[in-house]
Amino acid sequence: MKKIGFDAEKYLEEQSRYIRERITNGDGRLYLEFGGKLVEDKHAARVLPGYDEHAKINLLQRLKDQTEIIICIYAGDITTSKTRQDFGITYDLEVLRLIDALRDYDLQINSVVVTRYQDVPSVNMFINKLERRGIRTYKHRYTKGYPTDVDTIVSDEGYGANPYIEVTKPLVVVTGPGGGSGKLATSLSQVYHEYRRGNKARYAKFETFPVWNLPLKHPVNIAYEAATADLKDVNMIDSFHLEAYGKTAVNYNRDIEAFPVLRRILHKITGDDSYQSPTDMGVNRVGFCISDDEVCREASRQEIIRRYLLAECSYKKGKIDESILERTKLLMEEVQAGRYDRPVVKPAEEYAELKRQEEGDEENVIITAIQLPDGSIVTGKNSERMVATAAMMLNAIKKLAGIDDGIPVISAQILENIRDMRVSLFHDKSSLNCEEIIMALTMSKMTNPIAEMALQQLPKLRGCMAHCTAILSDRDEQTMKSLGIDVTSNPEFSTNNLYSKIAGKKRYQRGVGTGDPRLLFRIIEKN
Repeated sequence: MKKIGFDAEKYLEEQSRYIRERITNGDGRLYLEFGGKLVEDKHAARVLPGYDEHAKINLLQRLKDQTEIIICIYAGDITTSKTRQDFGITYDLEVLRLIDALRDYDLQINSVVVTRYQDVPSVNMFINKLERRGIRTYKHRYTKGYPTDVDTIVSDEGYGANPYIEVTKPLVVVTGPGGGSGKLATSLSQVYHEYRRGNKARYAKFETFPVWNLPLKHPVNIAYEAATADLKDVNMIDSFHLEAYGKTAVNYNRDIEAFPVLRRILHKITGDDSYQSPTDMGVNRVGFCISDDEVCREASRQEIIRRYLLAECSYKKGKIDESILERTKLLMEEVQAGRYDRPVVKPAEEYAELKRQEEGDEENVIITAIQLPDGSIVTGKNSERMVATAAMMLNAIKKLAGIDDGIPVISAQILENIRDMRVSLFHDKSSLNCEEIIMALTMSKMTNPIAEMALQQLPKLRGCMAHCTAILSDRDEQTMKSLGIDVTSNPEFSTNNLYSKIAGKKRYQRGVGTGDPRLLFRIIEKN
């Protein structure tokens, strides 16, 4: 059973209470910048066992009568097709997914702002797509004078050049698909326009990491550095907070470096000096809700190892440069961890080596290992019939269901029919992937009750840790994520082919199969 180290209910109470205090005790409308992931904050859930990945959106539900939401996206992230790693979807698609998710929770979407707007086809196409679906869209260009010329920034040439976003609620949440989306600039632009219209307004920041009241070198805070290695974020002691209050608080380099200018901007707009430090701006009660520090320390160590393994594969794929890989390695060493401290890595590699020795010079032995909730390790090997990850998944659910290894759960005829269809329609002779095996299992249950027993075990794999000795295909990686399996890989390609049909078609840009990364799990739950 997974150990719990974080009190999720206490966090919701604490965080919502502090936001309400900011709304009621302040003067004017509150623009609250939401850092990190608004929906499905999986990083927080991994480093703080017990944290609800939907905590932020559940919190907003408690405040929904007072809240409307502005979503920001940087134009450059559209043109470069920047990707959200945990779902494998681009930032522009993440905005669409975010809107759908917020609507599901009955939260009011005010508009989408394209920040640092560029007049290029991909950006204009994105704006057209939103506007034709009835979503208000604004264009904010680069702020003249930013970051040092405060007189120009706080003028008609700076923030004044941006259109005002019409809002009505006392709390305006400003969020985005990831870091660098332009949330701060949008918030400050709105505060400027409010004062120019004769209205008072304030700015604050909803924060999760780094945790200001944990030690600088606490693994939870180091895990944040590992997660933002590509942004070169570094945790630091907030010198402004120390000077103002004589208290140690942890923040990160970008907020600390920007604070002097930010304080001057806010003073010029509002005439107020209420914030003495970047920590003052934050609403962050995470550190008060940790119920078992040791559990969170170990979970964070595992997250740092995971980030390093992901960085190895990203470097192999050419997605990141060597400096990012080296930084994640240094962070892993800082918490005195290594790749083999992830309990599924060594079993996968050792079994792969054993099979190579048994089978002679076989070129392509790939093994995937998973740790089940009871701590036991189950493996799967690639074959002509199915990929290693699919074999692992099948072996795992058979064990969970208490089904003997020798008992088939999927009709051989169904497997052959799927393969034959693949070959005839798509000219694809590759082994069956995870999604196809799940579909085969779903079809087999119609005539085989044992298959249904196995299928019912799939939700139990959520939260399990897995490792493959070769880089997973995009399709299998997304299926694993949809099942909630925390999977990593060795930085080795499964074939020598340079071109992948799946990657070439980008069939999984929007998640598993149908375009919704939640669909597969809905199928599983239904069964």
